[in-house]
Amino acid sequence: MSQLELFDLPNPCIGVCQSNNRGYCIGCLRSRDERFNWHDKPVAEQARILKLLAQRRQRIQVKQKKENDSPQNGESLDLF
Repeated sequence: MSQLELFDLPNPCIGVCQSNNRGYCIGCLRSRDERFNWHDKPVAEQARILKLLAQRRQRIQVKQKKENDSPQNGESLDLF
């Protein structure tokens, strides 16, 4: 038995099953194809999807940080 069979990868679902305007789940960030039949996908495919999810989370965090750091409501940007 290979090591991959001993350690199943977790399902990234967090129970918030709603799609955004681009078709990605707002809870787990998977596309419909990535969500469909998760348990039947080969471990290598699950691992590839989990890596994509990590990249998506990182892009969202960077975008949110930029939005939080930008001046709002007429505030001036402090250059000093």
